[in-house]
Amino acid sequence: MARATSSPVLHHYNPLFTLNSKSSPSPFFSKSSYYHSNSLSFLTSSIFSSSNQLHLLPQTPNSSTPITRVSTAPVDYVPPPDVGFRKEIARLKRLRESLSDCGTVKEKLRTIDSDSRVKSFFKSPRNEFAGVGLSDYDLYLLKCVVASGQEHVLGEFGRELVKGELENGRSSIKSALYALADMIENWDVNGGGGSQRLKDEERAALRSLVKMLGEVEQFYDCIGGIIGYQMSVLVLLAQSNHDEHTITWSEQTNKLLKCQLVEIHPPSVLDLSEDTEYASQAAFWGIEGLPDLGEIYPLGGSADRLGLVHPETGECLPAAMLPFYGRTLLEGLIRDLQAREFLYFKLYGKQCITPIAIMTSSAKNNHWHITCLCERLSWFGRGRSNFKLFEQPLVPAVAAEDGNWIVTRPFQLVCKPGGHGVIWKLAHDKGVFKWFQGHERKGATVRQISNVVAATDLSLLALAGIGLRHKKKLGFASCKRNSGATEGINVLFEKNLDGKWAYGFSCIEYTEFKKFGVTVAHHSPKSLQAEFPANTNILYVDLASAEHIGSSKTESSLPGMVLNVKKPITYIDQFGMKHSVLGGRLECTMQNIADNFTNLYSSRCYNGVEDDLDTFIVYNERRKVTSSAKKSRKHAHKSMQQTPDGALLDILRNAYDLLSHCDVKIPKIEGNEEYVNSGPPYLILLHPALGPLWEVTRQKFLGGSIAKGSELQIEVAEFLWRNVQLDGSLIILAENVVGSTRTNELDEAILQYGRSCARCKLENIKVLNDGINWNSGYNLYWKHDVQRFEALKVVLHGNAEFEAKDVVIQGNYVFDVPDGYKLQITTGTSGLDVQLMPIEAELMDSGTWFWNYKTRGTHIELELIEL
Repeated sequence: MARATSSPVLHHYNPLFTLNSKSSPSPFFSKSSYYHSNSLSFLTSSIFSSSNQLHLLPQTPNSSTPITRVSTAPVDYVPPPDVGFRKEIARLKRLRESLSDCGTVKEKLRTIDSDSRVKSFFKSPRNEFAGVGLSDYDLYLLKCVVASGQEHVLGEFGRELVKGELENGRSSIKSALYALADMIENWDVNGGGGSQRLKDEERAALRSLVKMLGEVEQFYDCIGGIIGYQMSVLVLLAQSNHDEHTITWSEQTNKLLKCQLVEIHPPSVLDLSEDTEYASQAAFWGIEGLPDLGEIYPLGGSADRLGLVHPETGECLPAAMLPFYGRTLLEGLIRDLQAREFLYFKLYGKQCITPIAIMTSSAKNNHWHITCLCERLSWFGRGRSNFKLFEQPLVPAVAAEDGNWIVTRPFQLVCKPGGHGVIWKLAHDKGVFKWFQGHERKGATVRQISNVVAATDLSLLALAGIGLRHKKKLGFASCKRNSGATEGINVLFEKNLDGKWAYGFSCIEYTEFKKFGVTVAHHSPKSLQAEFPANTNILYVDLASAEHIGSSKTESSLPGMVLNVKKPITYIDQFGMKHSVLGGRLECTMQNIADNFTNLYSSRCYNGVEDDLDTFIVYNERRKVTSSAKKSRKHAHKSMQQTPDGALLDILRNAYDLLSHCDVKIPKIEGNEEYVNSGPPYLILLHPALGPLWEVTRQKFLGGSIAKGSELQIEVAEFLWRNVQLDGSLIILAENVVGSTRTNELDEAILQYGRSCARCKLENIKVLNDGINWNSGYNLYWKHDVQRFEALKVVLHGNAEFEAKDVVIQGNYVFDVPDGYKLQITTGTSGLDVQLMPIEAELMDSGTWFWNYKTRGTHIELELIEL
C-alpha cells in the first residue's frame, strides 16, 4: 500500500505528545508491500482494543529511535473521576465476586439479599410481586436489577427508593401531572376502581422483562451476568467522562509506571491492486478451498440510521430487507456466493453448496423477517439444512448521563442488539461451530449486510485463499479510509508482556480514536487516520480458533467491549410523549477477536514479523472492498457516504472500470454533485456469476458502446457480448441464471449448477430505444425503480436461449422465450427475422453452446464451445 510518509499533527486535550517518523520495509508473504511507521509516542491505561484512556508523554530528548508506545492495564483499575461511580463500581464488583462463588439459585438469592439496595427495596411486603407466579430464579433476576441500581425499571415498585422527585429527576409539577395521568389511566369508564386490564398488561410486561433479563444473565455469564453488564457500563462510562478532562503527567505517573508497553504502527499489507500475479494466485486458493469454507452473516443490527419502513404498513424493517438495486440486501449476498460456487463448478465440474450461518435478533422483527424471506425464496435453492439462523439477545440501552437503563413504561426497557462482537460466544452457545464441523468446514468468510461491493472481483476469494493456504487464524480485507467515515482502522501492534513481545494485526474502532490520539479532523491531510487502512469488517476466520475464543467462558469471548453514548436514543413513553436522550448500550466488536491471536517472541522484532503472524491483511481499491448502504441520504444532500446512493455510484464506477477495459466505449462517472443534480449517467446491473473474477467477465464482453442515459441489466451467466451498441434500455432476465433445481429426498428444491442454464448471445447489433424517463420524479435509482418509455426486454424461461446477430433492434420490444426453445433474431427483408425453434433433446442440459473455463497458471481462459 504505497503512501507518502508524513508527520501527522495530533489534536488532543493533552498537549504533551510527540510525533515521529521512521521507515522500515517489511515484506508481507515475501510479496510487494509497503510498511509505514509514522509513530506516535504515548501511553494509555487500559486493555488494548477495549475502552482505553489516553495519556500522552513528551519525547525523550536523547532518543535516537523515536517510536510509538501505548500502555495497558485492566479496566477495573481505571480511576473514574466521579466518586459516586467509583463507589458503585466497587460495590458491584464485590457483589459480582460473591455471586461467582455461589453454586445454586438459593445461594445466589441469599447473597444478593445481603446487598443494601436489595434490602431496602424488598423490605416492604408490597414489593414481593405476589400473585405474579415468579420462580426463585425470576425473583433473583429482578433482585439483580435492583442491585444494579435500576429499580426504576420496576415502575411503582421501584419508586420507594427514589428520594425527592418522581423517577428521573422530574419537577414537582411534572411529577403531579404524571401521577394524575396514572390515576386517569387506571380508572375504569364507570368511575369505579382500578383497571384489571392494565394489571394484566403489567403482568405480561413483567414476564417479558424477566425473559429478557434471563437472556442477559445467561449470555453475559462470562462477565458476571446482569451485575457484570452494569458494572462494565459504568466502568466504560466513567472512562468516557474521564477522557473529557486534561490529565497531567503528575496525576498519572504511578499508574503509568505499572502499565504494559505497546507500540502501534500502520500495518504492512498485501496490496492486491499492485501485486496482481500473487492476487490471482491467492484468488485461486480461495476457489479451490471453497468446499472448506462457510459463510457468516451478522445481520442482527437494528440499522436505525437507515430509517427503513414497510411502504404499506409503516413497520420498521431491518437492513437485510432494504430493496437495493432490485432485490433485498440479503438476496444480494446470496447472489455473490452463488457466483463463486458457479465459478467453482465451471472450473472443477463439481457441485459445492456453502453452509451459511446468519446471526439475527428480535430488533425490528429481524429474525422473523429473515426467516420469512428465506422460506418465501425456498431457501435460495440451497436447502434448509445449509442455513443456521441464531438469534442474539437484546440488551438494555443506558443513558449517557448516569448509566441508568432507559425505560418507556414500567417493566419495559429500550433494548438494542449488543453489537456484532457477540457473534463468537453466541456461535458457541448455539452450536454453530459444531454445525460447521458437521459440514466439514475449516474456515469462514464474514461479511456484513450493508456492504454491497465486498465480493467484487477477487478481494474476498484472495482473503479466504490466503487464510486457508497459510493456516491463518484471522484475516482482514482493508482499503483506503475515507475521512469522516464511521469506520475503524487496522493497526499492527506490539506489546511487552512480562519480558516477552506480542505482535498482531487488530482494529481500533472510530469511537475509540480519541482515546488512542488518532486525529478526527475530517479534511486534514495530516490526520493520523490517513496513515492507517480502513477496517471494513470483511473477515476470514479459522473456525476452530474462533470456537476456542467463543467457548473460553472469559471476557475474551466478548471482544472489543465499547460503550458509544454519543448518539440520541428516541422512544415514546406510556403517555405518548416522545423523548430523545444521548445513550447507548454495551457493545462488542467482532473484528477485535484478533486481539486474542497475538504471536509471542522472546525478543523484540524489528523487521518481517508480519510473515509469521496468525493474522493478516489484504488491501485493494476501496470500491472493490467496501461501499455501504448504512444510512438514508437526506433530500438534495450532497454527501453520499455510506448511503444507498453512494453505493450505487460505486457499483457504476466499478462497471465503468470493468467494461472500459473490454473496449466498450462508455461515459465516465462524474463527481457526486452530478448525481445530486441530474442522477447517474446510466444504470448497469451485471449478475456476479458473469465472473465474479473480472478477468472472466472481460472475456464475455468485447467492443461496442453504451451511450449516456442507457440502461443495461444482464441476469444470465452464459452470455456473449460482441460489438453491441446500446442507446436506450436493454434488459436480459433469466430463471435459470446459473442452473436449475432438483427435488431432494426432503422435497426441497436444490440448485444444480450448470444444468439447463439459460443463454444469450449478442453479436454486431444495435439496440435503440427511448429507454428510461430520466425526468420522472418517481425514479429511485438505487432501488432500480425507474419509469421507462421503451426497452428491449428478453425473458428466458428455464433453459431458453436468445441470439441476435447483425441486426438493429429499434423501439419497444419484449421477447418472452419459453423453456426448451431458442429464439434467433436477424435482419429480414422487411424488418426483423424472428425464428423460434426447439432445442434438441440431447442438448437440454448442456445447451447449444457454453463457455469452457480452462486454467493457465493462475489465470482463467474461456473458450466458446458450439454444440
